[in-house]
Amino acid sequence: MTRQPMLRTLAAAALTLLLAACSNTELVPHEVPPPPTTSTGQAEQRLAAVALERTAIEARYADREAVCYDKFFVNRCLDEAREVRRAALVAQRAIEIEASLYLRRLKVDERDQAIAEADAAYAAEESALAGNPAPAKDPASAAVPPPRAKPGDSRVVRSQQRAQENAANAEKEAAERAANVAAYEERRRKSEERQKEVARRLAEREAKAAQRAAEDAKRANGNGPAPTN
Repeated sequence: MTRQPMLRTLAAAALTLLLAACSNTELVPHEVPPPPTTSTGQAEQRLAAVALERTAIEARYADREAVCYDKFFVNRCLDEAREVRRAALVAQRAIEIEASLYLRRLKVDERDQAIAEADAAYAAEESALAGNPAPAKDPASAAVPPPRAKPGDSRVVRSQQRAQENAANAEKEAAERAANVAAYEERRRKSEERQKEVARRLAEREAKAAQRAAEDAKRANGNGPAPTN
C-alpha cells in the first residue's frame, strides 16, 4: 500500500534534480546605466574593454550552449543561456554608447571653440581696420587684395563638416549592422543543426526504450527469451 506514494515521491525528487541541473547558475545581470565618462582616456579604455568583453561573452555562451545539448531539458537550458548572453551584451552596448557620445560631444565642442575663436579674431581685425583705415593709394599701382572670408563662411564649413561626419557615421553603422546580421545568421544555422542532432538522439533513445519495453512485455508474458546481462 505504501509503494505507490513512495514511487511518486522519488519521481518528484528526480524531476527536481533534473530541473536544478539544467538551470543556469549564473544570474542575469541587472541592467543599470553605466557611470558617466569624464575624460577622453577613460572613454577609449571603456571602448577597448567593451570589445574584449563581447568576445568573452560569446565564448561563454558557446560553452553553455554545448553543455545544454547534453542535458535533458535542452530548450530550457538554451533559453536561459541566451537570456544571460542578451543581458550581458545590452550592458556592454550601453557602456559603448555612453563612451562614444562623450567622444563625439568633445570633438564637436572643440571644433565649435576653434570656429568661435577664428570668428572673434576676424571680428577684432575688422574692427581694427575700421578704426584705422589704410592711406589711399594710387588705383593704378594698388594690387587687388584677395577676398576675405566672411563670418557666414565658417558656418557653412561647419555645416559641411557635420554632414560629412554624419554620412561617415551612417556608413560605419550600416557596415556594423550587416556584420551583426551575418554573424547572427551563422549562429542560427549552427543552432538549428545542433537541434536536429539532439532530436535525432532523442528519437534513437525513445526507439531503444520502446524496443526494451516490448521485449520486457514479451518476457513478462513468457513469450520471449530471458534477459541477458
